[in-house]
Amino acid sequence: MAGNLFYNLGRKAGPTVRKARWLWGSLTATEGEMIRLEHDVGLDLSREVREQVPPDDDPAIGEVLGNVGSRLAGAVANKRRSFHFEAFSATEPNAFALPGGFVFVSRPIIDLCRGGRDELAFVLGHEMGHIISGHAIERIVTNSAVSVASRAAPVKGLLGGWLRQVGVQFLETAYSRDHELDADRLGVRLAAAAGYDPQASIRLLERLAELKTSAGPLDLGEYLSTHPTFDLRIRNIRQFLRRRQASR
Repeated sequence: MAGNLFYNLGRKAGPTVRKARWLWGSLTATEGEMIRLEHDVGLDLSREVREQVPPDDDPAIGEVLGNVGSRLAGAVANKRRSFHFEAFSATEPNAFALPGGFVFVSRPIIDLCRGGRDELAFVLGHEMGHIISGHAIERIVTNSAVSVASRAAPVKGLLGGWLRQVGVQFLETAYSRDHELDADRLGVRLAAAAGYDPQASIRLLERLAELKTSAGPLDLGEYLSTHPTFDLRIRNIRQFLRRRQASR
């Protein structure tokens, strides 16, 4: 399924990604232009994701995502940005952000929050952090294969070939360590600004760390295993919260 998904994503989003790549390197592009292009790229990709990845149609999950996501989006300073939150069916906990504000989360990662909306706010806020900080669009348009495609005349299948090769893991695995830690800090900040308990991020990560080292077998999946260690993420968040409290 992953191969077909990313072949179609590349084939349909290719021209938009080429345009985004050009604007990304432009010194004259305005913030508004970049946000619109990010949205166009994400919209193209999200359409194919919905076709290829089975959605989770549980109305209760949709309501929770809508409520928590809306509160978080309302706390984003740049009102030009919009966000969309959707659940998909999977056997492992996964989440990924597409450029332009599209956040997809799997049912298992929602279940790991054990019904805690404060914890879910951190998960969603982390993915929003990748979008707001430009990580989501950057890792697509600055990838070497995409860079070649964007500079060349349109060649059918070039971008699709790259996406077909990297597969769905490309979106589900972690960014660089610094980007992941940045997203944690911004996720905590967004959660707090939206009225959620920022300490819930630590509770969630501590619980996941315990689950990972427990005697019973538990596969936390590639999404969590490729992120920085739970201990490092917890220290990073605690330092951020201490600095935040001291600055008040």
